[in-house]
Amino acid sequence: MPKHGKRYREVSNLVSRQELYEPDEAIELLKKTASAKFDETVEVAVKLGVDPRHADQQVRGTVVLPNGTGKTRRVLVFAKGDKAKEAEEAGADFVGAEDLVEKIQGGWLDFDVAIATPDMMGLVGRLGRILGPRGLMPNPKAGTVTMDIARAVKEVKAGKIEFRVDKTAIIHAPIGKASFEASKLKENFQALMDALLRAKPATAKGQYLKSVSLATTMGPGIRVNPLRVVK
Repeated sequence: MPKHGKRYREVSNLVSRQELYEPDEAIELLKKTASAKFDETVEVAVKLGVDPRHADQQVRGTVVLPNGTGKTRRVLVFAKGDKAKEAEEAGADFVGAEDLVEKIQGGWLDFDVAIATPDMMGLVGRLGRILGPRGLMPNPKAGTVTMDIARAVKEVKAGKIEFRVDKTAIIHAPIGKASFEASKLKENFQALMDALLRAKPATAKGQYLKSVSLATTMGPGIRVNPLRVVK
């Protein structure tokens, strides 16, 4: 195990590994543990009571964080004609069709989210091996394959994030930056929790939210009482 630095050990002493904190307490504590020289991202990790090996227990979805993520996301749109114009007017960073496919095949990946109109998916499908493993492939379930291009672009720019359960039944998601006011982090945290509860599969049995923890990029994990995040 790598040894942690002095700063990490100091902030770790503020956090009890045994205690389950109230969401408000956890966020106040989290702000005290952010001690890096850059504005750390605040991450949430949620262990779910599902078996991701079963298709009917997959948990995925999207949520627009009310206060954004604190990060400017570069949006690429595959579209032609009026839809391309719509994307540009909505604030997309890159808009195109065959030209963008060629560029990406050549190794260019300087964007964070890809959106496509349905008619472009035959073309975009050629990029499956490149975009798929990086989580960048447009997908109808995530709202990134749509005819409502303007709305999709604006939502991403406003702070829309995608969440998806991994093989170990854990969801990882960013909810802002350590510099955010505690109240804004709490609103974003609650928005994510509400979205996770709405995404609960009908086949999930027993306790759905098994554990919830918050951490900054360089800080220790802070355990949140999962029973206190349900409104």
